[in-house]
Amino acid sequence: MDALARHVSIGTYAVALSIFFLCYFILLPIIVYIKDTKGLRKFPNFSLLSGISALPFMILAHRGARSQYLSELHHEKPILRTGPNALSFGSVRAIKDIYGHSTLCLKDESYEITRGPHHHLADVVDKNEHARKRKVLSMAYAIKHLVAWEHKVADKVQRLIAHIDSCCTMPPAGEEINDPAPEDLNVDLRQWVNFFSLDAIADIGLSERLGLLDRGHDMVQGQLATGKLVDLPLRQCLYPTARKQSLLLWAYSWYPTLDKISNVIPFYRRMSESSRGWDAIVLRRVMLRKARYDSNEEGLDDFFTALMESKSAVPNNLPFGEVRAEVNIMLNAGSVTTAIAITNVLYQLLRHRDVLEKLQAEIDQVMEPNEVVASYEKMRTQPYLKACLDESLRLWPPTPHGLPRKTPPGGMHIMGEWIPGNTTVSISALVAHRDPEAFDQPDKFIPERWLGEEGKKLQSSFIAFSTGARGCIGRNISYLEQTVCISSLLHRFDFTLAKGFELKRLETMNHILGEMPVKVWRRKLGAKA
Repeated sequence: MDALARHVSIGTYAVALSIFFLCYFILLPIIVYIKDTKGLRKFPNFSLLSGISALPFMILAHRGARSQYLSELHHEKPILRTGPNALSFGSVRAIKDIYGHSTLCLKDESYEITRGPHHHLADVVDKNEHARKRKVLSMAYAIKHLVAWEHKVADKVQRLIAHIDSCCTMPPAGEEINDPAPEDLNVDLRQWVNFFSLDAIADIGLSERLGLLDRGHDMVQGQLATGKLVDLPLRQCLYPTARKQSLLLWAYSWYPTLDKISNVIPFYRRMSESSRGWDAIVLRRVMLRKARYDSNEEGLDDFFTALMESKSAVPNNLPFGEVRAEVNIMLNAGSVTTAIAITNVLYQLLRHRDVLEKLQAEIDQVMEPNEVVASYEKMRTQPYLKACLDESLRLWPPTPHGLPRKTPPGGMHIMGEWIPGNTTVSISALVAHRDPEAFDQPDKFIPERWLGEEGKKLQSSFIAFSTGARGCIGRNISYLEQTVCISSLLHRFDFTLAKGFELKRLETMNHILGEMPVKVWRRKLGAKA
């Protein structure tokens, strides 16, 4: 009898639990959708159920190309509902309203639920706290300070060139330039450009020589919270850190729970393990640099110094956790997006050899035939080089997804439409950059669009580094690295891709790129005319 009672009791609980889940996950969202207290039902859904649940957007995220999909939909629908309380905009007219200096929007809840124990500059929501952080870091990122760090970038370019020199093949003959022998495709440019960006930002930020370019691999030392030192693969730890967020984040209220329970699935658990590995790598970098700072080592001029003290050597007295958080985002964003940008522009140039030859001619006019590393001061003013960089950033922005913002409690107008308060709004950089209202033939690589007065007019529609008060503070560093690296490589070398090669892209929070094997050979440079 007791066994029967227990069986009935378990059955009763199971039925009650089933009813709860049915009501909470299905009936309640449908009721909220039908009541439509915020008036969002007038906006078309990007999928049948996106007005009821964030699940369709999470499924789209798992396909690895959500911004491209939204871009196609936005050709016909300027505003799309991507979740019960989220809207995506498809016109550059929304940029100023959402991200401009005078916007009423704030960063939404996603930044709070994904942050670590301490805010860093990229995830802090409070405007006053953001202003404080930006003031501390602005000196380090100022253009005049970057020029003083150019020698660090030049050193890494020199080391990158040394490796590529060792891989040079014979120049192609005839049609071989379009169909190189497989054994000649001996440089994965994506990998080596990433080694360059990681080595560069570690030196700029921490005065540390990681040595990836010298060793040809990315095993580095990490430090666990216990103090134990471990060897870890840097890129394997770095790249998955934000992927799990990009897949599961969109149901904000459920994300903390999903983040934990998803670890029972190996696919997600590996991402969490990688994230912990990245944290250990960052902690080791911070501990090493702090020890040098505490010992008053002389001659160190870097990002870390700007974190620790003002330009007049007054201590900033930041908590250790905040210093660690800022170093984390500096190493992460400062390496990943620049590597993606350089790889993308090289890929586009190799697919458009007429553009490549025109750019090489411009570079050759500025650099001496025997000059190895380009001068940033000379190359930064070259119009076609800047046009090629910006056109590649436009076509494939390293961070393509829409950075989520929240409308003020009283609501606001965006693109002339009244959007109710506390609604998540965004416009993807990829979507904005494919808006035909702003960019003619938006799917084509046309650097010439950025030249002259017409090119200047396009800058307000260009958000590869976001815009407004929350725009990327590392923009100048990225342009410095791109300019010196691209100019130096294209002056010294020629490259070609395998016939029919297509660069693979996976959208997480960034556009993670696949391998890019190339054939490389030295250019023959004569004396200038």
